[in-house]
Amino acid sequence: MQNKVVIITGASSGIGLALANEFAQRGSKLVLAARSADKLKEIETEFIAKGTEVISVPTDVSKEDDCKNLISKAVEKFSGIDILINNAGLSMRSLFKDTDIAVLQQLMDVNFWGTVYCTKYALPYLLESQGSVTGISSIAGFIGLPARTGYSASKFAMHGFLETLRVENLKNNLHVLIAAPGFTASNIRKTALTGDGSQQGETPRKEDKMMSAEEVAKHVANAIKKRKSTLILTFVEGKLTVWLKKWMPRLLDKLAYNHMAKEPDSPLNQ
Repeated sequence: MQNKVVIITGASSGIGLALANEFAQRGSKLVLAARSADKLKEIETEFIAKGTEVISVPTDVSKEDDCKNLISKAVEKFSGIDILINNAGLSMRSLFKDTDIAVLQQLMDVNFWGTVYCTKYALPYLLESQGSVTGISSIAGFIGLPARTGYSASKFAMHGFLETLRVENLKNNLHVLIAAPGFTASNIRKTALTGDGSQQGETPRKEDKMMSAEEVAKHVANAIKKRKSTLILTFVEGKLTVWLKKWMPRLLDKLAYNHMAKEPDSPLNQ
């Protein structure tokens, strides 16, 4: 990864920030994107002090012009792109019957369209470098998670987009990775939306038992290096779930319902 130009969206916290640290340690050149200009500038300053070549570009991935600007700034600074990591994401926690349609639209705008916009403008440079496109997804992109209709829908859409992109470019040597971390100690659940669009606040899950963002970042970086197609982390909530989806879908429906119903204040119990 030495001297590879890596764009990371959602880079101001959680998995995105962990990915930035991981690739910095591997000698990559970083282009960091997130909505908070202040946080990005602080992170950029810290990386520069450690000797990392980096720029930060305030970006709302739900806006096409912001994504276009992000790619332009990256190419202007580093003359090309090797890796695009579509990490910016938004979650939710509400039954569909209690959820405003605007909440689902917001999740699609960030999780799906954000990936589409950034990939669209980065693609010419990635084809030139025979580089990598990565989507940080979720097990919710493999199975429908109750009380996460908008989240699952956006991740399913991301999967379809990235899988098709991979097939279209088989002869162009473009690497496309779909990475599903499983439940991770990350800021995404604190900013998860409720049915009316307000933020959830404190996560209902015990994060001390989850995989750390730093561990996820190492796995993702290794998968990109090995040019894997799919990365599914954790066994029970990850690999076993995907296996059950294929061979025992009815059983999985019941298991998923019961598992999510155990969350404190679960919408499934209201």
